[in-house]
Amino acid sequence: MMYWIGMFIAGLIVGLIAKLLMPGKDPGGFFVTGLIGIAGMFLGGFLYSMIFGTPTTGFQPSGYIGGIIGAVILLLIYRMAMKPR
Repeated sequence: MMYWIGMFIAGLIVGLIAKLLMPGKDPGGFFVTGLIGIAGMFLGGFLYSMIFGTPTTGFQPSGYIGGIIGAVILLLIYRMAMKPR
């Protein structure tokens, strides 16, 4: 249980950092930013394990860097998908 709470808090932080790196108008609010951050953590961890062949476990700076990169990618995709036509 504590692991998931920690992942949620880390995801919120990563989502906020990604939003700071990509300023601009987003169609989502704080909750969507948190979800994008959490998904970015998972995407970053997956990409890290695919590139380097080792899974990320526990607190590792590379996991957070990968999470930020993943969250930026997801935020970009989200903005493109929610762009008004």
